[in-house]
Amino acid sequence: MVEVSRGDFTLVTLFLGGGAAWLTGRSVAGTWRSYRQALIYALLLGCVVRFFHFALFLGTLLSWHYFLTDTAFLIAVATLGFRSERARQMATRYGWIYRQSGPFGWVEGGPAESLGTRA
Repeated sequence: MVEVSRGDFTLVTLFLGGGAAWLTGRSVAGTWRSYRQALIYALLLGCVVRFFHFALFLGTLLSWHYFLTDTAFLIAVATLGFRSERARQMATRYGWIYRQSGPFGWVEGGPAESLGTRA
């Protein structure tokens, strides 16, 4: 999982790549685009992260193992960013139908149901 050093992996993949993936997922959801577009952007971010490993730390540029490892992490973080923003949107914009259920989900039932009263 770690190619050159743990510091390299932490800086480039976790912080830079993970932060970019989180913001990408939130941005795609914020403009009401599909989840598929977030996946495509995460794949492109995987290429960028792989290039940063190569250019900054003399890592391997064309390595399926490391590319898939980095990209799987980026897809997971982009998915979390996408779901958190979409849950917030659904609860905010359609509050009479949905309410937020945790940081990544929403359920049917407006604010009246969350207070224990049914209309």
